[in-house]
Amino acid sequence: MATPTSSPFATTSSVGISRLSSISRSSVWRSHCFPSSSHHLFFTKIRTSRRAPGLLPVTRVASDPDLKETVSDNGVSNSPSVYEPSSIASSIKFHAEFTPSFSPEHFSLPKAYHATAESVRDALIINWNATYDHYDKENMKQAYYLSMEFLQGRALLNAIGNLELTGKYAEALKQLGHTLESVATQEPDAALGNGGLGRLASCFLDSIATLNYPAWGYGLRYKYGLFKQNITKDGQEEVAENWLEMGNPWEIARNDVSYQVKFYGKVVDGSDGKKHWIGGENIKAIAYDLPIPGYRTKTTINLRLWSTTVPSQDFDLASFNAGEHSKANEAHQNAEKICYILYPGDESLEGKILRLKQQYTLCSASLQDIVARFERRSGNSVNWEDFPAKVAVQMNDTHPTLCIPELMRILIDIKGLSWDEAWKITQRTVAYTNHTVLPEALEKWSLDIMQKLLPRHVEIIEMIDEQLVNTIIAQYGTVDLVILEKKLREMRILDNVDLPPSIAQQFIKPKEQKSTIKSKGKSLMEIAEPSSQPPKEEPKSSTVTLTEVKTKDVTVEEIEEEKEDEEEEEEEEEVFLKSDPEKPKLVRMANLCVVGGHAVNGVAAIHSEIVKDEVFNSFYQMWPQKFQNKTNGVTPRRWIKFCNPGLSDIITKWIGTDDWVLNTEKLSQLKQFAENEELHEEWREAKRRNKIRVASIIRERTGYIVSPDAMFDIQVKRIHEYKRQLLNILGIVYRYKKMKEMTEEERIKSFVPRVCIFGGKAFATYIQAKRIVKFITDVASTINHDPEIGDLLKVVFVPDYNVSVAELLIPASELSQHISTAGMEASGTSNMKFAMNGCVLIGTLDGANVEIREEVGEENFFLFGARAEEIAGLRKERAEGKFVPDPRFEEVKKFVRSGVFGIYNYDELMGSLEGNEGYGRADYFLVGKDFPSYIECQVQVDEAYRDQKKWTKMSILNAANSAKFSSDRTIHEYARDIWDIKPVILP
Repeated sequence: MATPTSSPFATTSSVGISRLSSISRSSVWRSHCFPSSSHHLFFTKIRTSRRAPGLLPVTRVASDPDLKETVSDNGVSNSPSVYEPSSIASSIKFHAEFTPSFSPEHFSLPKAYHATAESVRDALIINWNATYDHYDKENMKQAYYLSMEFLQGRALLNAIGNLELTGKYAEALKQLGHTLESVATQEPDAALGNGGLGRLASCFLDSIATLNYPAWGYGLRYKYGLFKQNITKDGQEEVAENWLEMGNPWEIARNDVSYQVKFYGKVVDGSDGKKHWIGGENIKAIAYDLPIPGYRTKTTINLRLWSTTVPSQDFDLASFNAGEHSKANEAHQNAEKICYILYPGDESLEGKILRLKQQYTLCSASLQDIVARFERRSGNSVNWEDFPAKVAVQMNDTHPTLCIPELMRILIDIKGLSWDEAWKITQRTVAYTNHTVLPEALEKWSLDIMQKLLPRHVEIIEMIDEQLVNTIIAQYGTVDLVILEKKLREMRILDNVDLPPSIAQQFIKPKEQKSTIKSKGKSLMEIAEPSSQPPKEEPKSSTVTLTEVKTKDVTVEEIEEEKEDEEEEEEEEEVFLKSDPEKPKLVRMANLCVVGGHAVNGVAAIHSEIVKDEVFNSFYQMWPQKFQNKTNGVTPRRWIKFCNPGLSDIITKWIGTDDWVLNTEKLSQLKQFAENEELHEEWREAKRRNKIRVASIIRERTGYIVSPDAMFDIQVKRIHEYKRQLLNILGIVYRYKKMKEMTEEERIKSFVPRVCIFGGKAFATYIQAKRIVKFITDVASTINHDPEIGDLLKVVFVPDYNVSVAELLIPASELSQHISTAGMEASGTSNMKFAMNGCVLIGTLDGANVEIREEVGEENFFLFGARAEEIAGLRKERAEGKFVPDPRFEEVKKFVRSGVFGIYNYDELMGSLEGNEGYGRADYFLVGKDFPSYIECQVQVDEAYRDQKKWTKMSILNAANSAKFSSDRTIHEYARDIWDIKPVILP
């Protein structure tokens, strides 16, 4: 186990931005930082310095031996010139020379980026350490957000934006011969996530820091990310991400903060009365920290990422020298591959084991770290009953579920608490956010795999399951076994596993009960073969005497049949809720989350109702107080102010303040100007500038030339059948077909020019999703090269969609598609980003669409499609063969099959929309059902867009009414209702 230094941010990295008018290798001095009681920072020569207890040592190199500057309470130097462009430029030059990652000959763009990032990090570290020095001193309750994904995006512009130094850094870089924009583009997106789950987590960290809540995040440091997406003639191609190849200037390796994580082995009873998990495979999780600054605040919180390895002594030198190189490095490879890839393919046994190792590594290392911090802050008076009063753990989806048995293991096996004590602490500490209603996303792990990999945790899970079964039996009783069986099958953590013997025994009927037949008396077998033992006196109505046997005609066949029937009946009676040997035994992680935590929340109003009414209905009936809604949100800093500065300036100008960046409720003041022609003109011009920028990016990345005068129609999200990119592209195909049937004049009259933009990644093993990507690119190639269509219709698939691409596309969007099958999207967050940026949405009543439509107004949202409550009935109708497809839908499928979009065979893709039953058939996501209303709704979109005054008003009102969807609001609710933490303002 690690022995962390008393300061959570001990480092040898440089701190502070100082005045460096000249830099000379021959004039190098070291300095240390000394926070005083008011957290001032001093730079002095190392030979005269003494470090205060508990403070971090920081190496600093300066050219001026007499340099001595202080930093004020807001983390900014008291010197008026320290953050002036010339001083910033000096700091950048300093890092280019003395924190080198590149050769000294040229100040190239990559070198400029790293030096700039390191100069910004200097400023962040001051506040970073001040934040956690204060938290340690105050020992308040702190929340910890555990997530397999943190889709951070680029850090540079966000950091200097939150520090309000964007303009000064731009000027400093100009002095050095570069632009801020060109330098910023050198930063690769951190490959730590894929979609909404990770982007939400990152928005939450931004809001936590901005609102001064004591909390930080835990994740894994993936070396190769999910994958980098290339688009070729064959569709999507996956290659490894390279985001760490040039180093990451934002992270600090905490080599003194590491924890042992164990796999395999066995559990034994020790002489001390405790369980001991021994043997097996041990790895080491090492902490890498990233600073997360708040906006207009000194608070800078931490994102701690774990990287995995083993000690050097685990390298088998003897095998290596014997030529067995792979064997020599096997331990290192097994450890390091845990953090190679986000969501490794899990169709193989090895893939499943690797995913489970990832999840346990996150949980074990993080909880060991949390427990160590609790003990350190408690000093000599550790009281474990206080743990839930000092710690809140939020599990972002089911990936961190193993937090529950891991915390139990630590408390019982290591800290010596009783089961009851540990269980109460765990339940009061842990909470769970559900992000999906898709069955495949509610994780179920093989019990056999988990038993081998985590034997102690399986013991704990079995005990939790047994405790749950007893609770269910106490709740529902044993009178109606049908209801009881239904509840147990729905609610148990262990699926297809026999009841624990102590409980199963309750359901075995005594033999006396089997000696009679309810309506017929004794069985035929008993009549033909009376017992040699004297019969017990029984009521006459339920017995048959031997004299009566003589009057019955009993054949041997009947006796044998009765024997078989009774054996089957005995077996059924003796084993209640028997497992099926043909099916796998599973651990249902979502059920464990609900049982082991004190709160369960959905992420949109409609989603939370589905969670209560369908996904976890039996749990909701038993524990209604656990269930909450916390509608998602996005940070307005990154998603309006920084990514769309033109629009931000317009908003600030018209409402007279930029306070809306922190208080989005003030955006509503725009409504009074919704019909102002001057605002309309400015609004459209800002949108057009953003469109011109995107048109340039499209040409650079795809070769396609698009017109900024066309409507920009965008759907960007993970490629999945339920998100229905297929519905979108089939609508485009229908539009194209109709255009081809018209004269040029008719086309221009009937259709508004559109650029239809797609972006998103399909998981490498999700074949149908990859077919959809291929289909979109084939349609794009055909339409974009059709001279008859020209600028009237363009289709673009932007490769390798990520946060940085989103920051370009979203400000340029005019129509955004959020068209998932109703009831299947938990929330969505991109819909919120689009609305905030004045984009009009077309969508179903699914996820946060419902609340967005309520907020922006029904007239400012294009609605189509079946409702969530209709979906089950529509699928049943389809299964019964009653669905009649719209002729226009059949027309489109026939057109696709005609070969107009190339030689690729799309029968499998089109076939998924046909038939009434079968895997991969029967149009499960109701594309055909919603197609008619979708294309009719698109006609309404064209009509509205032709009236630019009306469209601009709709755009303004979308932005003006988006206040609810700030992640600041969401975090306030988590802090108040789940975590029970309060803001902490640094002195």
